[in-house]
Amino acid sequence: MTVYVDDMRRLAQVGRIEARWSHLMADTDAELHAFAAGIGLRREWAQHPGTWRSHYDVTDRKRAQAILAGAVQVGYGSPEALALTRRKREQLPPTPQLTLPFP
Repeated sequence: MTVYVDDMRRLAQVGRIEARWSHLMADTDAELHAFAAGIGLRREWAQHPGTWRSHYDVTDRKRAQAILAGAVQVGYGSPEALALTRRKREQLPPTPQLTLPFP
């Protein structure tokens, strides 16, 4: 199993933090959460846990830490990133559909 970090680096403000953000991903949530904890990310920061979209958003600083800790760099939308997504979609249940409170 491998942990990946993409090179999206999208500039955005999240709360008080304005930074460039990328995605930290893995084949399994267990591996993703263990790796994330190792670089100081809190579990409650996980995005879409338990689904094929599971990931953490990471700043450039955390991205660099992830790479030093062994995460494999992939391009945003690259064949490697798409293959990871495809594998996860095949293994995990579909993402629940949102239901709106009105017709």
